Amino acid sequence: MAQQRWNFSLHINMKLPSGPQTPTIVQMLQWVATPMSFMEDCAKRYGDIFSVQLNLPLVLVSNPQALQQILTSDAKEFSAPSNLNTVFEPLLGKNSVITVSGETHKRQRQLLTPPFHGERMHNYAQTISNIAQEVIQSWQVDKTVCIRSAMQTITLRVIMQAVFGLYDSNRAQELEKVISLMMDAGGSSPLRALMLYYPALQRDLGKLTPWGTFLRRREMVDNLIYAEIAERRENPDSKRTDILSLLMAARDEMGEPMTDVELRDELLTLLSAGHETTATALTWAFYWIHKTPSVHYKLMAELDGLDNMDFNVINKLPYLSAVCNETLRIYPVGMLTFPREVKEAINLCGYDLEPGTYIMGSIYLTHRREDIYPEPHQFSPERFLEKQFSPYEFLPFGGGVRKCIGNAFAMLEMKVVLATIMKQLELELVTTEDVKPRRRGLVTGPNQAINMLVKNIRTTNKTDRRLGERSAQPKN
Repeated sequence: MAQQRWNFSLHINMKLPSGPQTPTIVQMLQWVATPMSFMEDCAKRYGDIFSVQLNLPLVLVSNPQALQQILTSDAKEFSAPSNLNTVFEPLLGKNSVITVSGETHKRQRQLLTPPFHGERMHNYAQTISNIAQEVIQSWQVDKTVCIRSAMQTITLRVIMQAVFGLYDSNRAQELEKVISLMMDAGGSSPLRALMLYYPALQRDLGKLTPWGTFLRRREMVDNLIYAEIAERRENPDSKRTDILSLLMAARDEMGEPMTDVELRDELLTLLSAGHETTATALTWAFYWIHKTPSVHYKLMAELDGLDNMDFNVINKLPYLSAVCNETLRIYPVGMLTFPREVKEAINLCGYDLEPGTYIMGSIYLTHRREDIYPEPHQFSPERFLEKQFSPYEFLPFGGGVRKCIGNAFAMLEMKVVLATIMKQLELELVTTEDVKPRRRGLVTGPNQAINMLVKNIRTTNKTDRRLGERSAQPKN
């Protein structure tokens, strides 16, 4: 505690870039309630680099050259500490790849990376398509669907299948239900995020209070995960290829396996972060595609040109890729990179920053720079066909040693879900108001429900017989 107070006093005396002079509590409330407009207002007034007071001083940067300097110097001028990632600890634990740093972080990344690369990706693609088709079985012509709820169902089942390989078991179904409740409660109000930023508010005042409810649901999740781990240890199966099995079999450079607690924290990281963010991105994609007729026309022309659902081809479709990239650009789910700490005195954007300064890249502001993305408020996938952006101009998954491990998996999932559903169904956007982003827990999401009308069935197959039967029925 004394060390934390010393660090705070050190930051107070630092010379930092200009920023708002309002009291810390005011800035914190702005950050929790309206983070996007707060950052935009600061950028208009102070430019590419500015300081904010969020419990402690933070420097936010949106200049690509500065971001390159930061993200390529994680082991030199900067470090990627975990002490500012403690807001994730109540859910993910102390051993998550997000909440550890240094050699421990390097070890966890090395153990987690293999399942998201190579031949396994093709197997995941088939799983993703199958689950998407299963979910749309219940959709009916002339009925509306809440697209976010549907995408959450798909992405959670996908990650359950990828993580456990048995998403339809009783234990996995219970885990799916509880995690859904936790994610929905955590994102229901921006003020709930205040509890994560202020540990003093994290008090168990009973099962009907927000934090009390969270703790009881977390206990349920822990019991289910530890039961699954114990069962796998008692009955090992070398033929299993799900992520849990791969992680249990993995060994670090010292030949050591992951402990049960480490497995729990990493699995919960994959289960929570691995579905919520992709569900949000898919929701935005359906919204923009159906709100922008020219985009819808071009995308359907590309998808109609597919002779079959070859996932290798789908993953490389240029316009589909551009649509996904533009979706992640215009309203990135993650607003910021993970924090970096200055290790050696440096000059950044003309400012001399001392060791101990904390910096975060603003993904949101970078993606809305007019000098990089003309008319940044317009949804225009064509920009990704006309120009190749650097990883410091377009960084929806962050960068450096903290870049999202599952970025390739998330992009594949977006493309396969969009292709699978849009080749089979003709949808229409029912929500007429302009939908804007808002805080959803520690990330962002739409500020209202996005509803789609199922207008017609475009194709039928054996797995979609009920949809085909409904489409053949006369309409009133």
